[in-house]
Amino acid sequence: MMSSLLLLLFLLPLLVSGVRFGGGARLRGNGDYEDWRLGTATYIKESQGHPLNDGGGACGYSDLDIFRYGRYTAGLSGALFDKGSACGGCYELRCVNNILWCLRGSPTVVVTATDFCPPNFGLADDFGGWCNFPKEHLEMTEAAFLRVAKAKADIVQVQFRRVSCDRAGGIRFTLTGGANFLQVLITNVAADGEVAAVKVKGSKTGWIPMGRNWGQNWQCDADFRGQPLSFEVTGGKGRTITMYNVAPSDWMFAQTFAGKQFVQ
Repeated sequence: MMSSLLLLLFLLPLLVSGVRFGGGARLRGNGDYEDWRLGTATYIKESQGHPLNDGGGACGYSDLDIFRYGRYTAGLSGALFDKGSACGGCYELRCVNNILWCLRGSPTVVVTATDFCPPNFGLADDFGGWCNFPKEHLEMTEAAFLRVAKAKADIVQVQFRRVSCDRAGGIRFTLTGGANFLQVLITNVAADGEVAAVKVKGSKTGWIPMGRNWGQNWQCDADFRGQPLSFEVTGGKGRTITMYNVAPSDWMFAQTFAGKQFVQ
């Protein structure tokens, strides 16, 4: 009787799920969320010099705290990164299939995609080549990884799915470029988190489509100096939001302006 009770007490936390960390996202409403998929995850130690710790990375976000993405972030393998279109998306994941390394209760954590995990075809997929195509792998910050697995773990299997992102404030536009071109870094996008298409309009122009330069940096060849700027942003699921006069006519390069936000 006592041995059965002890076994129950040990197994109960493993059978109970629902604990979730990471306040920047929530499940999509009305059942509109992806099914769980099986992938793998590793982590970058906080002591390592790496874009997940120091800023930068393939999405172009630079300082992750300034752009409100915090410490729960991840780099995605090529199969998930999709040439930068996944930047800003939110993923919920949990460690599975390893009673030794997964935390009890199968807690989940939500991370934002902020970087690319490059392949290493010189190594086996299960020994250093974790991000080789077509592997679906998340290279996480240490803070995020420790919410689902133990620090001694090397690589773990995870179940993961896309979820909606909750963001405070409006979509943010950081302006760079030169006399004949405009480049805009788009951050703090709610809902899908992704940006699929962008248009820009000055007071002397019509709507001009922008192309993805890299990550979430969008560019077009036009001189907008001295004109207020309006933007039209389309998310990954096809929703479009139009924001007029986001930047005033006296805007300058390196400034950041906030517009409206996708409503959940």
